Amino acid sequence: MKELTKAEEEIMQVLWELDAAFVKDIITQLPEPKPAYNTVSTIVRILQQKGFVGHEIHGKSHKYHPLITKESYTRSFMKGFVKRYFSGSYQQMISFFTKEDDLSLKELEQLLHKLKNKDS
Repeated sequence: MKELTKAEEEIMQVLWELDAAFVKDIITQLPEPKPAYNTVSTIVRILQQKGFVGHEIHGKSHKYHPLITKESYTRSFMKGFVKRYFSGSYQQMISFFTKEDDLSLKELEQLLHKLKNKDS
C-alpha cells in the first residue's frame, strides 16, 4: 500500500471520521487557515487514483468515502516504518520509544499485556 503525503493523510483523517463527505464537508473539518476548494478537490482526486477513496455521484457533485480503513492503513504504515527505521524489529522500536519517552515499568507491562492478549 502506498504511503500518504501529509496533505493526503489530513484529508483521509477527515474521511475516516465522517465515513463519507463532499469536498465542502471536508473543508469545514480542516483547521484554519482553510485550504482552497480546488486544493482539497485535487487531493481527493489523487486519493482516488491511489485507490484510497471512492465516490458516489450526487447530481453535479461527488460524495467521497474511504476504500481503505484507518486500521488497515495504520498497520501497513507501521510495518513500513518499523522496516525502514528499525530494521524490521519491533523490539528495537519499543526500546527506542522506551528510552525517548521515558516509559514507566507499568506502561511497559501494560503494552506487553496488550501484545500477549492480541495473539490469544
